[in-house]
Amino acid sequence: MRQAAFFSIALAISLLGCVAAQAAELTSHQTLGREIYRELIETDTTHPTGDTTVAAEMLARRFRRAGFPEADIHVLGPTPRNKNLVVRYRGTGAHTPVVLLAHLDVVEAKREDWSLDPFKLTERDGFFYGRGTSDNKDGATALSAALLRLRQEHFRPNRDLVLALTAGEEAGADYIGAQWLLRNRPELVEGGLCLNADSGGASKRGGKRLAFEVQAAEKIYLSFRLEARSPGGHSALPTKDNPIYRLAEGLARLSRYEFPVRLNEITRGYFEKMSTIETGQTAKDMQGVLLTPPDPQATRRLSTTPAYNALLRTTAVATMLEGGHAEGALPQTARATVNCRLLPDESPKQLEETLRRVLADDRISLAPIEPPQLSPASPLMPDILSAIERAKEKVWPGLPIVPMMDYGASDGLFFRQAKIATCGINGTAVDLDDIRWHGQDERVAVLDFFESLEFQYQLVRAIAAETNNGTTP
Repeated sequence: MRQAAFFSIALAISLLGCVAAQAAELTSHQTLGREIYRELIETDTTHPTGDTTVAAEMLARRFRRAGFPEADIHVLGPTPRNKNLVVRYRGTGAHTPVVLLAHLDVVEAKREDWSLDPFKLTERDGFFYGRGTSDNKDGATALSAALLRLRQEHFRPNRDLVLALTAGEEAGADYIGAQWLLRNRPELVEGGLCLNADSGGASKRGGKRLAFEVQAAEKIYLSFRLEARSPGGHSALPTKDNPIYRLAEGLARLSRYEFPVRLNEITRGYFEKMSTIETGQTAKDMQGVLLTPPDPQATRRLSTTPAYNALLRTTAVATMLEGGHAEGALPQTARATVNCRLLPDESPKQLEETLRRVLADDRISLAPIEPPQLSPASPLMPDILSAIERAKEKVWPGLPIVPMMDYGASDGLFFRQAKIATCGINGTAVDLDDIRWHGQDERVAVLDFFESLEFQYQLVRAIAAETNNGTTP
């Protein structure tokens, strides 16, 4: 414990020095990580206009220069601009391979919506800004830097380490790189375990680390297209039958609806543990939602925090809207997209029935855009948790580990569908009051980024150390 504490104090002093002084010297590993991060952020990998192949080839060149054999580096995918990177770090074969997963693509970012260039890594006031800084180029950077550092140290893992940096995670049904790899080149990405850097990780509030969340399940992603129609006509002769108004009224009813609170084994464990970590009214409210039935006032207060609200219930939210065809014509069609995130055991059919009831208008059609992708929960095996604990103690000693259900969707669900146990282990701390994934001025704290580099290195080393005496599959 003294050694771990000394290491963490030294690391904290080093990292804080990097934040406080622009001219402070970084370690070689921090310099490498920051350079990879900059290259990835400044490569447009948005879907559909960007190019993940450029980013994949850029990283592939780094692995070649580090001495990885050409036969173990693969840049592949179905189209020239949507390729994935898979790199194999060969070990002794004493245990089955571990897949290290992150994605290279990002959601769109309009320059006019941001206060700075989304495709330039900008360091300002202790933060790194740029599209993908937190979703998920931080994860891709940390995993890549960890393997390159281990290679430089001549580390020989007790199993193959398979880095899978995918394209299309943000593309919806158009193209999903992880799914493509598992279907077309499964031999490259099969393993006994997948560590997913696109979920889980440290949470914080007011600068204080609260817990390290290990993601074992995620909600189901399902979008619906809503549509209202009418014959239309001249705008000088308006009628009461206007599909824009009809759809808007239905969406307003949906905006006021709250799905019931329903905890599962993972979220119940999360709130039980977090109620001992949080303080004041928040801790009391977490105890309140564990009651049967849940305390309604506690539920109402917790639901004001979007992250907690998403763990408590299924959600449905309008995300896209279109209507009409000409300024001087009555609209003939109005459409909306409603994105739903279902609890893992929720029935998609029952959800659709609920939406129809809430919209309360049989002239608004409702249809799923794509079939839902189910994602069974993964077991949190003791030896995996032990490796996470050892790595965590090197960076955040004493920080409690908490099981978590992710409120978003990730490529991890495809590995779970392939019966590969998957844990979310992102190392970049998430501020529960300032989550900017997919949003304007996306950012992460500089200190959090450098701590993530160290954590992922320590975790990969722990999971693949020759001295591992656990029963890791």
